[in-house]
Amino acid sequence: MRQFTLSQQLRILGVLALGLLGTEFINLLLSNWLNQFGIRPREPANLPGVFLAPWLHANLTHFASNFLPLLLFMWLSMQWGKLTFLKSTLLIWLGAGLLVWLFGRNAMHIGASGIVYGYLGFLILGGFYSKKLHLLIISVVIAVLYGGMIFGVLPLQRFVSFEYHLFGFVMGLLSAHLWAKSS
Repeated sequence: MRQFTLSQQLRILGVLALGLLGTEFINLLLSNWLNQFGIRPREPANLPGVFLAPWLHANLTHFASNFLPLLLFMWLSMQWGKLTFLKSTLLIWLGAGLLVWLFGRNAMHIGASGIVYGYLGFLILGGFYSKKLHLLIISVVIAVLYGGMIFGVLPLQRFVSFEYHLFGFVMGLLSAHLWAKSS
């Protein structure tokens, strides 16, 4: 499978980082007005939130808690190759968003954490499916260092979208099952 060059990886991550920072800056200037475009479950007018919610955050703390893990997990997921990365990213992003829209609590769901949890699920399982030593090492290291994040899929905090975490994680596991072995 075709791999990303380091230069390509850094460009993709740079564009994503600038997009997230720019969106957060504009949203702060607008007093979080953009957050109305997140996912409000079962509201047809908020279906576009499936695409938009990961770009929106409640405040700088929320943004900061997603920013670096997203970039790190995304970069590590790129090590499985271009096609696996693209398919996994689309399934995680759209699958988690649609499941939140269908089954989430009646609340506004925003933030990149659903994507972060999706990559987490992919990274933990993907190395085992690939049977490649360097990818297995990534899986083990992520499981050891970030395995505690799994508690984020439980409804422990009132204003945290555990649904986005849960559905993202499940979509990441599904992505690993479907595509990590072909890497």
